Amino acid sequence: MSLSELMKNETFTGTILPTLKAIALAIIVLWVGKILISKVVKLIGSQMEKRKTDETLRPFFLSMLNIGMQAMLYITVIGVLGIETTSFAAILAAAGLAIGMALSGTLQNFAGGVMILLFKPFLVGNLIEAQGYLGIVKEIQLFVTILNTLDNKTVIIPNGPLSNGSLINYSTEPLRRVDLTIGMGYGDDVVKAKEVLMNIIKSDSRVMQNPAPFVAVESLGDSSVNFTVRAWGKQEDYWNIYFAINENVYTEFSKQGLNIPFPQMDVHVHNS
Repeated sequence: MSLSELMKNETFTGTILPTLKAIALAIIVLWVGKILISKVVKLIGSQMEKRKTDETLRPFFLSMLNIGMQAMLYITVIGVLGIETTSFAAILAAAGLAIGMALSGTLQNFAGGVMILLFKPFLVGNLIEAQGYLGIVKEIQLFVTILNTLDNKTVIIPNGPLSNGSLINYSTEPLRRVDLTIGMGYGDDVVKAKEVLMNIIKSDSRVMQNPAPFVAVESLGDSSVNFTVRAWGKQEDYWNIYFAINENVYTEFSKQGLNIPFPQMDVHVHNS
């Protein structure tokens, strides 16, 4: 069939040709829409970065914006194809209900992400301990939160249990207390040991004098007299203070003739 005959064919001109035009237009709308959405999301992201928008909110907002615009684009494409959007909306609602029931856990994670952003129990950059993991918050996404552990592993935690469970945020307060238990051998001078421990703490410039350091006998263990040592310092100095006190205790106890005991057992043999 020639082109002229094809154009005179009522079936072609009345049904097939409009359908082809609608499909072509829908493809163009979809392609252009994808490009525009990508550019809009990048533009808004760069503007939020320039204005120093909260790093916790930025990826969450951009994800929501991208999903919303993509949904509007696909509804527009369906309308271009000539499908009645009102009936489609009813079908979509029914499908959404079925999918929502199947993906209830995912929806809980979404709700958890919203709760985290609203109440802000932690922010990007905070050191937290939750769901059995300790790490620095790298990113709060739509459904999950990403942590970097202290040994540089990536941990992905669903927002649902994260928002409903207990967590420890180590970054909310500027000061943190270093707690140690130091053992001394039985028979050594308790007063002298307390003085040595207090001098070790006070000689560290990173240790705060208010709240004051604290040293006291905690317990009489099986092999040692145990001292509780408490020292306050800045959040960022916690581990440096912790390790320095341990090292200095080992050095100074040896110089002062104080013994750091190790577990031991006395065995008495009786000859029958």
